Amino acid sequence: MIARFSSIGDIVLTSPVIRALHQLEPKVEVHYITKSKFADTIKNNPYIHKLYTFDKEITELKSQLTAEKYDLIIDLHNNLRSRRLKLMLGVESYTFHKLNYRKWLKVKFKMNVLPDLHIVERYMKTVERLGARYDGKGLDYFITEADREVLNQMPDNFRDGYHALVVGGAHFTKQIPLEKLQELVAGSTKPLVLLGGPDDRTKAGKLQEKNPGKVWNTCGQISLNASAALVEKCDKVITSDTGLMHIASAFNKEILSLWGNTIPEFGMYPFMPDGNEDKNHIFERKDLSCRPCSKIGFEECPKQHFRCMMDLDMTEVLRVLNA
Repeated sequence: MIARFSSIGDIVLTSPVIRALHQLEPKVEVHYITKSKFADTIKNNPYIHKLYTFDKEITELKSQLTAEKYDLIIDLHNNLRSRRLKLMLGVESYTFHKLNYRKWLKVKFKMNVLPDLHIVERYMKTVERLGARYDGKGLDYFITEADREVLNQMPDNFRDGYHALVVGGAHFTKQIPLEKLQELVAGSTKPLVLLGGPDDRTKAGKLQEKNPGKVWNTCGQISLNASAALVEKCDKVITSDTGLMHIASAFNKEILSLWGNTIPEFGMYPFMPDGNEDKNHIFERKDLSCRPCSKIGFEECPKQHFRCMMDLDMTEVLRVLNA
């Protein structure tokens, strides 16, 4: 069983491990456990034989998981909850090695002792003793035809091509500011579908008010997998460090990622299939002494200036977008 409880992007980034285990000979049965609110991220993966989800605590599943009599737990989360899971089941486990201390050194003292490895490569190291190997095919994300029905709602002027613009993000200091979003919408030569959650709808609405024929605001109106269907069909994706960025990678889309308080060196930049690395365009301010200020994010800039996002030059972003 694979354990990864959150969040959207982190779960998507485990997909090469799932695929690699599925390819093992002799065949193994792969189960996965995650939080209920992230089930849509993984529920359609055909390489998973059984998906277990819980709302608050893994003890909700104790009798079911114990009855499975697992041979091995692959802990790709490595937190207190996953340790409780391993204690509860009492079977052999392989555990992903986190870089919390190294990230802390980078955040607090700007000491870079981070390995030059993507987190997918580090996830794969967790299972290499089983003979599982990365196959070069990138990430997986699976949606259904029902998810793709959202394409029938698409405005007519989007049918000749459009870009996806991710408005939201888990934390304010990861989000693209409204002023920058306005520049992107004004400068894009193609219409844009705005993607995000209910909390992003007001901000996205302001963009739609100024550009009614050029913008389609879906924030908070469609499911995650319907958003994924729009990403699958689009030409390019503009996003900050979000879960949809990793879903876009799984669809092998050309990605323009704008980085705020987090940094690609943490190992969670877009992970492309071998030979498609040129589809990954990263925009960031490397010269700021305050960056990274967190490995996750804040609800406001600690310095009150948010220069990591506000100082990004949209001219270069638009050049790549419109190329």
